[in-house]
Amino acid sequence: MRRKSLLRKLFASTSLAVSLFTASNLSAAEILVEAESFSNKGGWKVDPQFMDVMGSPYLLAHGLGEKVADATKLVNFPETASYNVWVRTKNWAPGNWEAPGRFNLAINNSVLSTIFGTKENKWTWQNGGKINISKGKNELKLKDLTGFAGRCDAIYFTTDDNFAPPNELKKLTAWRNKVNTETAQVTCAGKYDVIVVGGGLAGCAAAATAAEKGLKVALIHDRPVLGGNASAEIRVHTEGIYGKNKDLIKKLDTKHWPNGDAKAAIDDKKRHDFMNNIKNLTIFYNYRAYGATTENKKIKSVDAMHISSNKKLRFNGDIFIDTTGDGWVGYWAGAEYRYGRESNKEFNEAPPKGVKLHLKTKVTPKQKKQFDTKFIWSPDKADNRVMGSSLLWTTVKLEDEYKFADVPWAMEVAKDTKKSFSEWNWEFTRNDLHQIDDAEQVRDHMFKAIYGNFANLKKDPKYKNLKLKWVGYILGKRESRRLIGDYIVRLSDFQDNRYFEDTVVEESRVVDVHAQMNLLIPDYVDFLSMALFLKVGKYYLPFRSFYSKNIDNLMMAGRNISITHVALGGPRVMLTTAQMGIAVGNAAVLCKKYEVKPRGVYQKHIKELRKMIGYKEKIK
Repeated sequence: MRRKSLLRKLFASTSLAVSLFTASNLSAAEILVEAESFSNKGGWKVDPQFMDVMGSPYLLAHGLGEKVADATKLVNFPETASYNVWVRTKNWAPGNWEAPGRFNLAINNSVLSTIFGTKENKWTWQNGGKINISKGKNELKLKDLTGFAGRCDAIYFTTDDNFAPPNELKKLTAWRNKVNTETAQVTCAGKYDVIVVGGGLAGCAAAATAAEKGLKVALIHDRPVLGGNASAEIRVHTEGIYGKNKDLIKKLDTKHWPNGDAKAAIDDKKRHDFMNNIKNLTIFYNYRAYGATTENKKIKSVDAMHISSNKKLRFNGDIFIDTTGDGWVGYWAGAEYRYGRESNKEFNEAPPKGVKLHLKTKVTPKQKKQFDTKFIWSPDKADNRVMGSSLLWTTVKLEDEYKFADVPWAMEVAKDTKKSFSEWNWEFTRNDLHQIDDAEQVRDHMFKAIYGNFANLKKDPKYKNLKLKWVGYILGKRESRRLIGDYIVRLSDFQDNRYFEDTVVEESRVVDVHAQMNLLIPDYVDFLSMALFLKVGKYYLPFRSFYSKNIDNLMMAGRNISITHVALGGPRVMLTTAQMGIAVGNAAVLCKKYEVKPRGVYQKHIKELRKMIGYKEKIK
C-alpha cells in the first residue's frame, strides 16, 4: 500500500493516471493514456462529437489523403518492465483492401510492429504486443500512415499478461474512472443564474441576451470556436430573417459566403470579439457536457468534460437552456422528446398542394412525373426518418499536377459521381441509421462519398492539378431529437399564418424539408439530397414551444424545439434559431426577476417577455 501511495504522489502532476492494481494481478503496473491528452497533437484533430455514444473524445488523422504530422507525449512509467500494449481504435472502412485509417505507435522512436486501425468496424482494444520500457519519461508517438481518418482513443500499458481492457461501454467507463482516478473527479465550476449548453447561434444569442441584462451566465461549448454550423469548422452560411433583434443577431451571423468557403473564419472572429467581451458571461470552450442531475422535475446541475485534458466540471444553476441541437440536456434530464416523422394524420400534415421539388441534379421528365410527395413529406405511419447531416468540402487548383491516392474503400458509396464542388445537398440519412446513435457512421459515409468522388475527378485530365483544400469533419446536422413543450408547432400553424398570444419568433422563409435523391431515383447515390419547398408566407412560433413540458427549469432553442418534423423545415435555419435564443435568454431574465419557472413566464409575464423582445402589436 505504501508503494501505491508514493507512486500516486510521484505522478500526480501528469494528465494520465497510474495504478499498480488490477483485478487479475495485484502487483501489476498499468498506465492509461487518453489520446486527446497528447501535449503535441501534430496534425491530429480532437474529435469529441461522438463521445456520448462511444465514450470519449479521440484523435483523428484528418489529412485529406496526406499523412498528418505525428502526435507526441512524454509519459512517466513507474518501473522498468515488459508492458502489454493495447490501443483503442476502429477500422472505419473494412473490406478487401488495406484499412484507410492505419497508423503506428512508436515508443522512444521504436515503432511497434502492429499496425493499428485495421481490425473491427467498431471501437475496440487492439493488442499491440509487448515492449520493454524503462522507468521514467518515455515518448509516445502516433504516426499516421494514410491521411484518411485514422483514429485513436486511448493507449493502455499493463504488466498483467492476463488482463484485457473492457469494450462494453458501461464497463469501459467504470474501468476508466477506476484507473484515471484524477480525471474521474468532478470539480464544482460554481453556481450560475443561467447555464446554456451549446455554442451555436441559438446558444450564443441566449447567453448574450441573459448576460447583457445582468444574469450570471455560463456557456458550455465543446469546440474551440463558436457558431456551430456557421463556424469555419462546418461553414454553412446563415439564413432566415432577423426578427425584432437585428442588431444583436448581426454580431453573430455570417455573410452569405458560398457554403464551405474559408471566409467563414472572418465571421468567427467577429462572433468571438463580441461574445468574449460580454460582462457576466463565462464561456467554457472545449468542454462537452455529458450528464445532468435532476430532482423533482428540476435540473440541479450539468457535468462537462474538457475534450483534451479530461478535466470534469459540475455546473449548478437555476435555469438551463439546451441549445445542443441534439437535445442532450433534455435527454439526460428525462425530458419528453420526439425523433422522426409523425404520421400525417396526427397533425393533419398530409402533403398540401404547392409543394415544389428543388434539385441540384438533373432528372428526366418521367422521373419527375413519378415523384410522389406522400412518401417523402410525411408518412401515413410514423417512422424514424429525419433530415440528414452534411459535410462540405472545397478544392484548389495548383500550378503543378497533384496526385491523389486510390480509395477502393470509398467507391461503393461514391460510385461514378464526379462533382467539382460541394453544396447543401451533400447530405446523408437512412432509415436504419440514427442521426445521434449512428452519427459517426453517418460522418464516415460522407468521407467515403467525398474521397471517392474526388478520386473519380482525378481520372479526368482536366482535373489533374486539382487538390482537396478543405474537408469538414464535424457534422452539420439538420434534425434529431425534438424536446416537447407545452405546445408542438405544426405545419397548419404556418399555413394559417397563426399569430399566437405568446409569439416570440417570426419567419418567412419557405418550409424546406430535405430527403435523399435515391427515394426519387432508387439506383442513385445515397449521399445527395433534394428539397421540398412550400411557400406559406410569414409565420410565428410561440414561447410554449421553447420550454420543456415536464422539466420545470429547462428551456430550449434551435432545431431541438417542440415542433413536428415537417414544420421544422421552416425555422431550423440559424437566424431563426438566434431569434429563439434571444427569446429564451429574455425569459431567463424574467424567471430570475419574478422567481418563476419558464411556464410561469408564459402564464403571468408573457406580455413583458414580448415587449423585451421587441413586440409592440396587440394580439390578433
